[in-house]
Amino acid sequence: MTLMNTAYEAVIGLEVHVHLKTRTKAFCGCATEFGNTPNSQTCPVCLGLPGSLPVLNQVALDYALKVGLALNCQIQGYTKFDRKNYFYPDLPKNYQISQYDLPLARDGFLDIDSADAIRRIKIRRVHLEEDAGKLIHREQVSLVDFNRTGIPLLEIVTEPCIDSPAQAQEYLNALKSTIEYLEVSDCDMEKGSLRCDANVSVRRKGAQELGVKTELKNMNSFKAVKDALGYEIDRQIGKLEAGEEIVQETRLWDEKAQESISMRTKEEAQDYRYFPDPDLPPFIINNDKVDSLKRALPELPRQKMLRFMQTYNLSDYDAKILVFLKADAEYAEECLKVYRQADKKPMANLLIGPLMAEANARNCQLSALGVPPVNLAQLLDFIEGQKISYLSAKAVLKEMIDSAGSAAQIISSKNLAQISDTKELETRVEEAIKENASSVQAYKQGKANAIMFLVGQIMKKTAGKANPKKVQEILKRRLSDA
Repeated sequence: MTLMNTAYEAVIGLEVHVHLKTRTKAFCGCATEFGNTPNSQTCPVCLGLPGSLPVLNQVALDYALKVGLALNCQIQGYTKFDRKNYFYPDLPKNYQISQYDLPLARDGFLDIDSADAIRRIKIRRVHLEEDAGKLIHREQVSLVDFNRTGIPLLEIVTEPCIDSPAQAQEYLNALKSTIEYLEVSDCDMEKGSLRCDANVSVRRKGAQELGVKTELKNMNSFKAVKDALGYEIDRQIGKLEAGEEIVQETRLWDEKAQESISMRTKEEAQDYRYFPDPDLPPFIINNDKVDSLKRALPELPRQKMLRFMQTYNLSDYDAKILVFLKADAEYAEECLKVYRQADKKPMANLLIGPLMAEANARNCQLSALGVPPVNLAQLLDFIEGQKISYLSAKAVLKEMIDSAGSAAQIISSKNLAQISDTKELETRVEEAIKENASSVQAYKQGKANAIMFLVGQIMKKTAGKANPKKVQEILKRRLSDA
């Protein structure tokens, strides 16, 4: 439905907030553990009590710089922290330590695959700040937990250069994967470790001036971001077509109703009265520091994807899936290496297909299934040697995960070896022909697909152990002779 009216185009900018995975908070020594007793991880500094002084967490600074470098940003040699002043119950100091005009990093980019083309998403700024607390709303009362207050939070802001909800989702996936490779955040949206707000407007195609934007909040998954943007684009186009004005406002996404709801209007940008935090000095980021962090960066997802394509001759689709999670990429590479065939496609198919299906069913990563790469390669050898069928291989794979046994052991103990004996298969073919006269007749009348039904019946009779290729050959020969 989105943008079916081709007279308009969407302009989207995203603001992503990421909790950095440090042991202590951004400006004090309080723990950052998730799920502890409310208000048990607080101190005078993160509560803003009189006389307390903040001290910057060096690890948080290093993590922030790593993200800036991974996003191809210019690291600022001179940076400072500011006070962002506003009143809200979850902000005990009535201001947030953030960065305003001199962020840690700016003018970066992240390349993504969008609609069969590489699209460069421009990053406006990456800055470090502290998180606020968490409000818990109950009937007739609201509670506040300050455990989250002061956790180091990285804000990553794009330019308004994204032109579709699908592209926004692709960018978020690529960004999450990049941050996880750096091991600076768990990016768990359920825990609030990664949050995303979106700004979206529409304008006549070809127009230079931006339309009136809407800010979207309360999206708890990347799919929700995509859905919310799609709905909002359609809503704005509908209003413009009806001759109505778009109001600048903040809207909340209602996942259940699949619609956005007005939260508050913004006639003008809110004045947060930023000023330099007097308790924190400016920071000098020298070139040696930047060079040291740059050398320590791991191979990032896109680099690994391109290397998988070149080294193992994989398609961009296969490589992209295999490298999305760092641990899975490392496991996949081990599997590709121990599989000694020149064509690595069968191993990629096994990883992306049956093995990933098992991982999804068990809600874990490929590497957590516990199947040694050499055992997976052995299973492929049995399939390619026509010693077991692909259908039986799926059952073997499940048993390999459950019992930690090898393919050879399981095939032997479960009697799953593929039936390739011509005499036995001919017997099964004769039975299938006698029992399925209508399918036989359909095949003879030119319905070629009817033979696959017969193959399926024989596979059933043999509990999936018959060699399907040989079965089909015998069937064709037998039916052409009749």
